[in-house]
Amino acid sequence: MYVGFSGSTEGSTELHLVANWSFRTSGFLPVNPNSNPPVIPISNAANKRHKRLGLGLGIAGPAFFCAFLVAFGYFSVRKWQKIKRVKSLKAELVTGPKEFSYKELKLATRGFHSSRIIGRGAFGNVYKALFNSSGTLAAVKRSKHSQEGKTEFLAELSIIACLRHKNLIPLLGWCVEKGEVLLVYEFMPYGSLDRMLYEEGSELGIFLNWAHRQKIAVGLASSLTYLHHECEQQVIHRDIKTSNIMLDGNLNARLGDFGLARLMEHDKSPASTLTAGTMGYLAPEYLHYGKATEKTDVFSYGVVILELVCGKRPIEREPVSQKMVNLVDWVWGLYGEGNIIEAADPRLSGEFEEEMRKLLLVGLSCANPDSSGRPTMRRVLQILNGEAEPIAVARKKPSLTFSCGVALTLEDIFSNCD
Repeated sequence: MYVGFSGSTEGSTELHLVANWSFRTSGFLPVNPNSNPPVIPISNAANKRHKRLGLGLGIAGPAFFCAFLVAFGYFSVRKWQKIKRVKSLKAELVTGPKEFSYKELKLATRGFHSSRIIGRGAFGNVYKALFNSSGTLAAVKRSKHSQEGKTEFLAELSIIACLRHKNLIPLLGWCVEKGEVLLVYEFMPYGSLDRMLYEEGSELGIFLNWAHRQKIAVGLASSLTYLHHECEQQVIHRDIKTSNIMLDGNLNARLGDFGLARLMEHDKSPASTLTAGTMGYLAPEYLHYGKATEKTDVFSYGVVILELVCGKRPIEREPVSQKMVNLVDWVWGLYGEGNIIEAADPRLSGEFEEEMRKLLLVGLSCANPDSSGRPTMRRVLQILNGEAEPIAVARKKPSLTFSCGVALTLEDIFSNCD
């Protein structure tokens, strides 16, 4: 047994002085006075602490190093797999559209200058690009994606790039650099249908006559028939509206902006997603359930057709009462009164009334609140081409009843929408 004193400075410098002390034992044999007392080294406690610290570091150091190697190896493998997937997807795209460099697209758009912006969409800004080497014009869509988003985007792009139809905007190329995704499309000289109907048409001195509007309706129906029924994988666009329908040099309709598009196998139930799209074009069941199907695209097509024939936006404010008016409700009300032809754009001077009535009824049948009552796009195309009889449309607009038993009409959905 050793008896003594212990002191600690806790990092500072102190002087510990023992003035006197006494010690008495009981029950032990007295120590031989001739024997020398044991000597306790002053540094004994410090040596023990150093040994324990060395032992701890000897165990913890290699353990930490091994853990670091495992973590580094895990993240390295994941990054390598991700790069491999992106490279494989790029390899698939090599045979299709061209891969542009970021520098090349930046130069063609004058550094993505604001004066080159020709449109804004769900995907991002659209820039007019001039390639000096070839003298060609193109439209460049620019968007920022996360690394995970880029992988998913490239997977979808590898399929969308294979779409070939005369009424789709051709994809010329793409670029994935600097944390951005850029798509290069063929330039459409007349811009969007939205601008031609409401803004730029009069400025350019071009009026969309009835022949033009019929051609646009048939072309859009043809492109959606291709996406829904003729592709290897069904493509649900989810954002069909006049601002996403471009007009080429011959005023043919070209459907674009696949920023919200989803690919799915034919005859498969769609997964529930967050509702995406534009108010006024969204089907009621899509607003309620968040499930995009080919029937939700059909509803949007019906709204576009009514917009095309009437020359009115899907939701407009009355100039006098300032009340919001839904286009589908308004046309259906006139149809119930037997005056559907009054819905036609007055700028068309009342020409081709029979064809107008036919197209308005096609629009109403597609915009039916009950999705089961809507035709397929293949049937719509057959009706427009005179290969099938038009679908009978009820004089009174059907109301939509969900499983919860709550009746919801289009007026209820859009009554508070500006």
